[in-house]
Amino acid sequence: MFNESTMAAALPVNSHRPQKKVSTRIGSIDLLRGIVMIVMAIDHVRDYFHRDSFLYDPTDLGHTNPALFFTRWITHFCAPVFVFLAGASAHLYGVRKGRKALSFFLLTRGVWLIFAELFIIALGWSFNPLYPYFNLQVIWAIGVSMIALAAMIRLPPRLILLTGLVLIAGHNLLDNVHIPGGSPGAILWGVLHDGGTFHIGHTPVFVRYPVLPWIGILAVGYCVGQLYRPRANAGERKSILLCLGAGAITLFIVLRALNAYGDHALWSVQKNTVFTIMSFLNVTKYPPSLLYVLMTLGPAMLFLSLSEEIKQGWSERVLVFGRVPMFYYVVHIYLAHLLAVFGAAISIHNWRVMFFLPTRPAWVPGLKGYGFDLIAVYAVWLTVILLLYPLCKRFDAYKRAHQSTKWWLSYL
Repeated sequence: MFNESTMAAALPVNSHRPQKKVSTRIGSIDLLRGIVMIVMAIDHVRDYFHRDSFLYDPTDLGHTNPALFFTRWITHFCAPVFVFLAGASAHLYGVRKGRKALSFFLLTRGVWLIFAELFIIALGWSFNPLYPYFNLQVIWAIGVSMIALAAMIRLPPRLILLTGLVLIAGHNLLDNVHIPGGSPGAILWGVLHDGGTFHIGHTPVFVRYPVLPWIGILAVGYCVGQLYRPRANAGERKSILLCLGAGAITLFIVLRALNAYGDHALWSVQKNTVFTIMSFLNVTKYPPSLLYVLMTLGPAMLFLSLSEEIKQGWSERVLVFGRVPMFYYVVHIYLAHLLAVFGAAISIHNWRVMFFLPTRPAWVPGLKGYGFDLIAVYAVWLTVILLLYPLCKRFDAYKRAHQSTKWWLSYL
């Protein structure tokens, strides 16, 4: 995925030394983050509104159609790009504050994100204060990864990069290692790599985001963040990102075409060309395979390389979402769920079926008659974005005005 010697040569050995008068935001990073935040909402709206979300996985080639498949596929970019950019932003924080402050920030923010996943975001999914289940997803994974990175930043930059690459590229070697049951070892292995469903008493815990590869993505993002250090050569940065992005995409195509390594779900020729392409792109997210990471982060790095000069009016609106990602993430889940309650009231005259959900909506039995077509899903998605924009814009203005005096804003 990355050429270690090329990247390491570009990383300064004194990158952890605090520096003064550093810009707190990188426009291209915020722009890319804003785009993936907007796209991410499609998937969560689909979870709540699309009629087939309750029947099968949209990437199941035996049941899906191209429109539904690519509606799901495009959202594959969101989690890895979000985690990757979180790593880059962590490095920039360390440049401004120093390594000791960065380590403390990563540790405390990681703990906060785990808490938010378990109690704030989970409540948004279910509207059930009894917490009938816990779903360990991307915010949990970022939290654990930040705690790991808090320790890793004391290592030399080359070793951080190597560790990240090994976790991304090597974890698929463990795909056939399974520990069945609910023993502590099985739970630990599920959290690290295998995923699965476990129970705390009678409460199910769904491990959707095993953390090993996500730690790797955050660590590599942290190293790439050094390309944005103060006084870095913009031309060299764009060239490096262009080469890395093109190399990742090329490696994805070669490895995927060979069905050799990097994903246990192999592609095959299907009933027509479109479905064959879908099979080729249908890589594994849980946990993210090497091919999944190459497929998503390759284009992301190309975008970072090519977007530094974008100054069009639309980008200013997207930047708003990219500057307040945690606020956006939490509020959009509550908003999508609330709209789904109204949707159930309108379509089947039973708003209760979408309130106090026992599990995530895609797993709720007994919703006969509920659900909308894909056009309606996109209409609701646009509604969510339009409703969120003024809220995010106001919070962004508040955050930028008070960032230096209110420490807790760094955690949102």
